[in-house]
Amino acid sequence: MRRLIGALAIGVVAALMANTAAKADPLAEIKKKGTLIVGVKTDYPPWGTRDASGNIVGMEADMAADVAKRLGVKLELVSVVSSNRMQFLQQGKIDLMIATMSDTPERRKVVGIIDPVYYASGVAILANKKANIKSAADLKGKPVCALQGAFYNNDLQSKYTGQDLVAFKGVTEAEQALLDGRCVGFVYDDVVLVFKKANDKKFEGFDVVALPEWKPVPWGLAVKIEDLDGPWGKFMAATTKEWLASGTLLALEKKWVGNNTQWLIDASAAAKK
Repeated sequence: MRRLIGALAIGVVAALMANTAAKADPLAEIKKKGTLIVGVKTDYPPWGTRDASGNIVGMEADMAADVAKRLGVKLELVSVVSSNRMQFLQQGKIDLMIATMSDTPERRKVVGIIDPVYYASGVAILANKKANIKSAADLKGKPVCALQGAFYNNDLQSKYTGQDLVAFKGVTEAEQALLDGRCVGFVYDDVVLVFKKANDKKFEGFDVVALPEWKPVPWGLAVKIEDLDGPWGKFMAATTKEWLASGTLLALEKKWVGNNTQWLIDASAAAKK
């Protein structure tokens, strides 16, 4: 009987602990600890990069700073890459992810992508002019560089490149492979490739070729999937909508990118309605 009562007591305590964990409020916890930890890119200028002093700067770093300001807490930025950003969020290494992540149905099964989304990009290839790349069909049988975790990799490989797709962990490695001639082009988000081509002289011998085979895909910031409908997810949804409606994102894009994309202009107008 004592063993039975003991077992029941342990079961009750375990159930209470599980229930408490399930009802944990990340928003309250962030305010209590006084620090917001945000995962951002550092290989994706001007949305996320490092300055001469090694500090993380960029459009998305400014967005993270605004969230921390709204909460009245300190900000800690953690560098993430495409291949680990969702895992960092799942594992609790970060509270929030603002890391140039395309919004796809598959990713919505893994992390809590916030609505409304805040940005969008298409797909393009930074191609060596000598390779004469005009479309995705021209990639057949040619070595092509890409990033691990990119949403278009499966289609790119199965329909066009075959075994010639080489996926790297980071942008720096992929760019170096391109410059070394190990691939004819680097497939990536069009907005960043256009920015790189316009601002980096080492890409003078390359062209940015749009790949309309993939339609522009929105980017979403994310919280843990279990927090999407709770106070934390709702807070970030309201914040994102206000960023759009107030023109905050348009101002940040102008500051960091130099001009405004039509997608963001349209999204900002829609948020005001």
